[in-house]
Amino acid sequence: MTDMIHVALLGIIEGITEFLPISSTGHLLIAERWLGHRSDLFNVVIQAGAILAVTVIYWRRLWDLLINWRKPEQRDYLLKLIAAFLVTAVLGLIAVKMGFKLPTELNGIAWALIIGGIWMIAAEQIAARRPRSTRITWTVAILVGIAQMVAGIFPGTSRSASTIFIAMLAGTNDRSAATEFAFLVGIPTMYAASAYELFKEFHGGTHAQVDWGNLAIGFVVSTIVAFIAVKWLLGYIRSHRFTAFSIYRIVLGVALLALLPHG
Repeated sequence: MTDMIHVALLGIIEGITEFLPISSTGHLLIAERWLGHRSDLFNVVIQAGAILAVTVIYWRRLWDLLINWRKPEQRDYLLKLIAAFLVTAVLGLIAVKMGFKLPTELNGIAWALIIGGIWMIAAEQIAARRPRSTRITWTVAILVGIAQMVAGIFPGTSRSASTIFIAMLAGTNDRSAATEFAFLVGIPTMYAASAYELFKEFHGGTHAQVDWGNLAIGFVVSTIVAFIAVKWLLGYIRSHRFTAFSIYRIVLGVALLALLPHG
């Protein structure tokens, strides 16, 4: 029972933090110090639960892109989504081939939270000085793809923060437009990551060791909580900047550094 509660708590943390620009991976790694370490498969699958929530929220937009792909504007947007995903996928495969392992040190996560928080404040101020633009350029698409990869290898960076703010700096300085593109790119990215982890589990013959019940609990909890969190966020950013999230990141990062053992 205790383990199920811990799994549910991790699902709640993932659901809240996956799309808020505060780093879900960083929060999960911090929480696992107290709630117990989980497998990479568990972490990726509960992230997929959060992605499912976004898929449901954006299903009309996705359906419109698919059935109206012959229209130049829709086709252009769809191709840019595909390009951003492919950039992330190729860079991700390169990282895997090079044997890259996700760092889990809390010190690094703390600094990533702090630096990311400061960068978010600066980026939004810079973007605010430019004429409002909702257009997604090819430059934005490619940079968002790279940003996803960077966030994936540096816990504490935040995939949503890195993609939203790189889009805003690269020209799409409308918060809603930048957020929508960042979230839509995340859908195929996280589904692909989940499928890859599942393939590794079955191909490696270790699936018998997986607690599928806990995996299902984490997935369902994450999906429900993420749906609520994203709905709230999309309403919030219509009239608010991301400053509150930046301050939260900085405060959390500083607190972690203060609590970590020294020497």
